[in-house]
Amino acid sequence: MSRVRLAVRRPWRLAAEVTALLVAAVVAFPLYWMVLGALRPAGEIESTEPRPWTASPTLDSFRRVFEQHDFGRYFVNSLVVAGSVVLASALIAFLAATAVTRFRFRFRTTLLIMFLVAQMVPVEALTIPLFFLMRDFGLLNTLGSLILPHIAFSLPFAVWMLRGFVRAVPESLEEAAYLDGASRARFLWRILLPLVLPGLVATSVFSFISAWNDFLFAKSFIISDTSHSTLPMALLVFYKPDEPDWGGVMAASTVMTVPVLVFFVLVQRRLVSGLGGAVKD
Repeated sequence: MSRVRLAVRRPWRLAAEVTALLVAAVVAFPLYWMVLGALRPAGEIESTEPRPWTASPTLDSFRRVFEQHDFGRYFVNSLVVAGSVVLASALIAFLAATAVTRFRFRFRTTLLIMFLVAQMVPVEALTIPLFFLMRDFGLLNTLGSLILPHIAFSLPFAVWMLRGFVRAVPESLEEAAYLDGASRARFLWRILLPLVLPGLVATSVFSFISAWNDFLFAKSFIISDTSHSTLPMALLVFYKPDEPDWGGVMAASTVMTVPVLVFFVLVQRRLVSGLGGAVKD
């Protein structure tokens, strides 16, 4: 009987695995095409008969990217912006999620509803008001004009996601810690933080990607001082309306993708457990 059930289950499992492979191939193909475009010589890129391979790969496109004198500065600026957004949003979201979960206060439900409403407002609709706000605060042409909006936009999602992790920690554990003489701050940083760390990693990934790939704010708030531009702005150096350098665009995009992949590799275990915990909650 068990053999019959196994035989019945195997076709469905095989179909699921094949489907997963097809989906993975579709998702990975744009990345493959991007790297291929970065390795192709100029003649193949401009060819009217593109092929999914190249017989003569070259690093000329990458050489042009790294010879661009501002590229290293753009890279460092992107790291500063993304790193600041990840650290600040994770810290604030952790404290906020703990507050709305563990404490009872007036307008707590209203505050949570406001978090949801903030997620519904499109970023494009707020760009112009944010521009005037940054101008009034004197933050235009600074990295602060990129860091602050991204922190604000990443917080609602992070707080909502972390609420489930904080709620999953039993209150009896907190009471036991207090009975053992632990202060509230000690419980918060020594006990609660390690338990919700997978959730923090999951929210940090989304914050990092959003800040790292941002083009709208970088184009809107960095107007004249290009020394504070980020990597997405570096693509404009290689894109010219009359004669775009598609090899340079693809090579710069590939270089931009590498830190994201490295970040994913470093946090993949905690990311999977964090998303699993969020789904379970």
